[in-house]
Amino acid sequence: MRWALVKVCLAVTTMVVAAFAIPLGLVIQEMARDRAFSNAERHAAGMGPTLSITTDRDQLTRAVATSEAGSDRRMAVHVPAVDGQPPLRVGDPRAHARDVAAAREQGRARTVGVPGGSALLQPFGLGSGETAVVEIFVPESEVSNGVTTAWLVLAGVGVALVIGSVAVADRLGVRMVQPARSLAGAAHDLGEGRLGARVPEDGPTELRLAAVAFNSMADQVVQLLANERELAADLSHRLRTPLTVLRLNAASLGDSPAAEQTRVAVAQLEREVDTVIRTAREARPRTGVGGGPGAGCDAAEVIRERMDFWSALAEDEGRTARVAGVDRPVWAPVARADLGAALDALLGNVFRHTREGAAFAVDVHSTEDAVIVLVSDAGDGIADPEAALARGNSGASTGAVGSTGLGLDIVRRLAESTGGDVRIGRSVLGGTEVRVWIQRGAPGAPGGRRGVRRRRRARPGNLSAPPSHP
Repeated sequence: MRWALVKVCLAVTTMVVAAFAIPLGLVIQEMARDRAFSNAERHAAGMGPTLSITTDRDQLTRAVATSEAGSDRRMAVHVPAVDGQPPLRVGDPRAHARDVAAAREQGRARTVGVPGGSALLQPFGLGSGETAVVEIFVPESEVSNGVTTAWLVLAGVGVALVIGSVAVADRLGVRMVQPARSLAGAAHDLGEGRLGARVPEDGPTELRLAAVAFNSMADQVVQLLANERELAADLSHRLRTPLTVLRLNAASLGDSPAAEQTRVAVAQLEREVDTVIRTAREARPRTGVGGGPGAGCDAAEVIRERMDFWSALAEDEGRTARVAGVDRPVWAPVARADLGAALDALLGNVFRHTREGAAFAVDVHSTEDAVIVLVSDAGDGIADPEAALARGNSGASTGAVGSTGLGLDIVRRLAESTGGDVRIGRSVLGGTEVRVWIQRGAPGAPGGRRGVRRRRRARPGNLSAPPSHP
């Protein structure tokens, strides 16, 4: 595109320069010719008064010698026979006799070619009625005087205009081509999987709009991929709930070979699920979760349902399970499935990382602008809650054995999607307490200001450490 623009500008400028310079050069040449012959006519007219007075050779010779053209040997006077005197020629004639006779007969000036230039033949009437002819020689150098210089100046101006136009076209071409190259390079990078590729939104209007559209498309691609990874990770994590049940049940099967094989198979399956979760969340951008605008569920009903499921397992392990605050409906602005997955993640961590027989409790508190869910246990607690949160956010593989770094992250993203947050502290049972603050107002709404302030103070993290494991 750049060279095409340069070529077009070069062709157009060349044609414009030629269209103006050539006619102008011809006009200058014609003006120089007119100037030379005008001077010749002026020199010839200077002999008119002398011829009207006398035709004496001596006097005419002196008059020719004292004139400018005569002193340069460029003037001649042709006098016909007058009063019985023979015709005479004075000066330096160059024109042929027949050309002089023709000018005399026609009675008007004429120009004829002579060696080295041209000759102006100007007739003048004498007192006797005869006609004398004054010849002025105009050399070729005088006809073309200044023409060559004018042509050179015009050529220089034309070349300068062409070079200037090419330079301007090249700069314009760069301004157009550079954004196009950036767009092509970003598209190539995006095609090779570099999802951070973006295009500077500059250049001509059309390319700027294309850059805006490309960046928007790239953001959408990143968002879609992130949502896909999160969905795969969330679905895979939900498999851990039935896996926890299988592992607990397998532990009570005894020491038979079949029981051992079952336990090995469950452990292998759990490792495979962990691998799927880690792979799905590898190098992912952060995306929010939640039900979106208008989504919501009865948190009390969801908690009762999940506690019925986990209470059966708690009874098998001799755990005391308590639930409070679910005796009346509690609306929460999150999807039912997401809230259930978050509770399963918290309770699954209790069963996975606390000793058998450790009690746990789930409490629900409802205020005008928030729903607070507290999950407590009687385990050993977490020595450094902030480190547990930060460890999950960093994506490190350190932490509890069997931890994928996703469980508490699901909970945190659920809370933060509403403008709330998650905190880890010490429970009244002696172990860990995970407090989930679900904001009922939008993060930017008046009802959501407290949730936003709390979220800003909270430490980020996917909370890969379980609630009761350091």
